Amino acid sequence: MKINSLDKLKKIRNEYQKNVCLRVNSTDSENSDIRIEILIGMATCGISAGAKDTFNAFQEELAKQGVNDAKVVSVGCIGYCHSEPTVQVNIRGREPVLYGNVKKEEVQEIVQKHIKGGNPIEALTLAINFERA
Repeated sequence: MKINSLDKLKKIRNEYQKNVCLRVNSTDSENSDIRIEILIGMATCGISAGAKDTFNAFQEELAKQGVNDAKVVSVGCIGYCHSEPTVQVNIRGREPVLYGNVKKEEVQEIVQKHIKGGNPIEALTLAINFERA
């Protein structure tokens, strides 16, 4: 796509601005209704494994299924390079769940069963412990 004017660049920016999710303090009044964070590992290894497609698929699927209390956040290295793309689902009041090898084809099932239904998909989860010493 060739951009040959400032107006065209502004139009493109406005079209894609709704897809940009930045991590904001959840106590902000405009984000107080957010109870779910979906963190997508977007370090070099994640991107090369397809994390951008996974990120976009989550945004599209959340909108499609009418999930309005979740945000998708691009983060750096999650530390499981062997299982990229990695996705961590944080639901307020519950333990985080870390998924590995999440391709865009698995996103619909994660949104439907875990985010909407509350049941993590065991076959996709990575066995980790979030407790700190």
